[in-house]
Amino acid sequence: MIVAVASGKGGTGKTTVATSLALALGSRSQILDCDVEEPNCHILLKPEITDSYPVNLPVPSVDKEKCSLCGKCGEVCQFSAIVLIGQTVLTFPELCHGCGACSILCPERAIQEVPRRLGVIEMGFVKDVEFVQGRIRIGEAMSPPLIREVKTRINRDKVAILDAPPGASCPVITTVKNSDFVIMVTEPTPFGLNDLEIAVEAIEDLGIPMGVVINRCDIGDSDSKDYCARKGLPLLMEIPNHRKIAEGYARGVPLVESMPEYVDKFRNMSDYILNNKH
Repeated sequence: MIVAVASGKGGTGKTTVATSLALALGSRSQILDCDVEEPNCHILLKPEITDSYPVNLPVPSVDKEKCSLCGKCGEVCQFSAIVLIGQTVLTFPELCHGCGACSILCPERAIQEVPRRLGVIEMGFVKDVEFVQGRIRIGEAMSPPLIREVKTRINRDKVAILDAPPGASCPVITTVKNSDFVIMVTEPTPFGLNDLEIAVEAIEDLGIPMGVVINRCDIGDSDSKDYCARKGLPLLMEIPNHRKIAEGYARGVPLVESMPEYVDKFRNMSDYILNNKH
């Protein structure tokens, strides 16, 4: 089972929920940090990294002696990563998604693909929980290919927990796509509700079942709960604004370790998801 943990905005407690769920399930789980631009599951989990490998993206390189300046490469590229301007073919590797269409359709076979470093995949363990994270290279803006590579490490024999980037943009969609269930984490504030609505709309378009966790539930207002009721979204858990939780988080201690009574709550939430993922 693949469970993605997402949020409409940063700072709602998404990583707190993802790491706590993984620890509560123990050896039955695997956690994959897909927030490759700012991975932070490792701060709470402190994994032992046992393996890593670089991730490259194939980008076009044009042999100008073979190129006939027909412009077909630029016509097929949806992202303007390769364009014909006058008598010159220009490439913009930072815009390339690595689809390879330009090299396949080039009638002169003038385009070859060369590797461009995107980042690194790191793997290891947190006690008996499998751990995977991606780290994008500084300055890179193309995170979806690296997220897809993280997802190739999903262990289908376990509950794979994907910690998604915040928001509702391409990196989030890349992360949650093909998941069995999405846990939306929000907070009871006007900003939290606004971004929750945007994220829920995006997940609805993908047709993936979802439920909501309200973090710091005893601050703010009840509008988020009312929204869930109107939308028929199950309220999976409410986490209070508890001093012990905040102190633990500040020290890098996961929620289920600072408040062990939440272990059963996360296990019960997992059981609910397992029974309602379709």
